[in-house]
Amino acid sequence: MGLPNASGDLSTEVEVDAFRRLFPLRFYKKHLFESIRPDARPLGRARETTIALGAVASANGSALAKIGSTTMLAAIKMEVMTPSLETPDEGCIAIDFHMPPICSPIVRPGRPAEGAPVVAKQLSDTILSSGMINLKELSLVSGKAAWMAYLDIYCLDADGALFDTALLSAVAAFSHLEIPVVSLNDDGKIVLSEEQGLSDREPVNKEKRKINLSSVPFSLTCVLHKNYILADPTAEEESIMDTIVTVVLDSSSQLVSLHKPGGTVLAYTSAIQDCIALTRQRVKELQKILEEGISGMEVD
Repeated sequence: MGLPNASGDLSTEVEVDAFRRLFPLRFYKKHLFESIRPDARPLGRARETTIALGAVASANGSALAKIGSTTMLAAIKMEVMTPSLETPDEGCIAIDFHMPPICSPIVRPGRPAEGAPVVAKQLSDTILSSGMINLKELSLVSGKAAWMAYLDIYCLDADGALFDTALLSAVAAFSHLEIPVVSLNDDGKIVLSEEQGLSDREPVNKEKRKINLSSVPFSLTCVLHKNYILADPTAEEESIMDTIVTVVLDSSSQLVSLHKPGGTVLAYTSAIQDCIALTRQRVKELQKILEEGISGMEVD
């Protein structure tokens, strides 16, 4: 008696999946009417989020961040450089965002992903404009030597909200970052002590240290469809909804940036205010997750 029911359930599941693929917007509208999403989340709830610090042993700072299935690996490598004449007391941060073919079926081998430069530019603008890092902290010797922080972020799974996950991984990687010890070599140049075997020399900076972070930025992407606002969309939701809005707030809930990349729907003031309110709630969640990740690293 159990087989017919099992067969019927399978048939129904196949029909629902076929309907979802053929008429995705109609499929979602049925759920939106009930204020629920196909993955059982309420409209304003983000997916499960995790952070793992120290994911790359060879990096000076690294982190693996996951929001739902979307996965980002961030790694920071520090190198000594000569600062520019305009900013002799400041270091630099270079940010690159990578989307290899393994992250999504829409990314083809041999072709750069169209969205990668956009996310990289957003990340650079957000991290630098937020004031999270005081570039003067990256100075070693005024006008002669400073740190260049190379931040590389690799998208391992692209299932929506790429910028949110990339920014979270970047913040976590900088939280994990340790500034290496450097010394003067025989030529009077500042080099990494460990790499050059100069551990017996007087170091320029006495010990490895953490970098001070302030006004840490966190973001939330929302998709708008008519009167509905869906927080933390999946890739499927982003592809079928009318428009996307990304709000970035710092740890004090001050607005850092608001990004709306086109779309057919006007983002009315009330909708933007609702997105900002959802982001404020999300910032509290992300701060707690980051603090737990840092505490767990310290215990280990």
